[in-house]
Amino acid sequence: MRTSTDSLGGVCGAMDRPGFTASLVAGGVAGVAVDLILFPLDTIKTRLQSPQGFNKAGGFRGIYAGVPSAAIGSFPNAAAFFITYEYVKWLWHTDSSSYLMPVKHMLAASAGEVVACLIRVPSEVVKQRAQVSASSRTFHIFSNILYTEGIQGLYRGYKSTVLREIPFSLVQFPLWESLKALWSWRQDHVVDCWQSAVCGAFAGGFAAAVTTPLDVAKTRIMLAKAGSSTASGNVLSALHGVWRTQGLSGLFAGVFPRMAAISLGGFIFLGAYEQTRSLLLELGRERP
Repeated sequence: MRTSTDSLGGVCGAMDRPGFTASLVAGGVAGVAVDLILFPLDTIKTRLQSPQGFNKAGGFRGIYAGVPSAAIGSFPNAAAFFITYEYVKWLWHTDSSSYLMPVKHMLAASAGEVVACLIRVPSEVVKQRAQVSASSRTFHIFSNILYTEGIQGLYRGYKSTVLREIPFSLVQFPLWESLKALWSWRQDHVVDCWQSAVCGAFAGGFAAAVTTPLDVAKTRIMLAKAGSSTASGNVLSALHGVWRTQGLSGLFAGVFPRMAAISLGGFIFLGAYEQTRSLLLELGRERP
């Protein structure tokens, strides 16, 4: 695989051919770690963004409601993203000093999100509905969606999720790669995995803040009653509805737990991804 740190070499660097298995496993492991560790923050954010308000959505009760859905979807979702992200980067190899490098990372991240959302959205729909109705079991919510809305009910909010994730990735991943390259240049060797994680935390927190309104729209669409205008999936309509009833504070509802979760998630996810991938590649090189 080719990455922006190829010319620098080192533990968190790359290899001469695409290590897709390493990317797959490392992305999955990192995704599971983040989703389970930071699930309470995600629940708080969802309840802050829900139409009925934080307290009616459950407050601080049942903070792990919906965790089975997150646990099941986490590994394949993260693995799908990173296998696509790394594959697109490998397909479009450019010199690490090329001005096209940020464009490559943006396209790779966007492609990764489109593929990953095929897995993420059904898991997210079930998880968020469980988070705002903690008394209902995850499987009951899943079967009820299938019975009342069919498969399309599980994919409600796919467009809004993609419209949230692509801008997020367009900010996060080029910033992450740029910060790693800058840090590597300043210290004259490739960044360590913990340094990569610090860069990921900063990049993730910043991207989370600027894309919060899109996250609010996605939450409203997924939680809306079947047949309602919001449930149709129109992001602009959802944003306008929030703006009309709650103003700017409504558009940025849950911004602090979202920033905290994604900053910590960026540290854990990207750090765990680099560490796991590096370990797998080292093990691969040691094989005769």
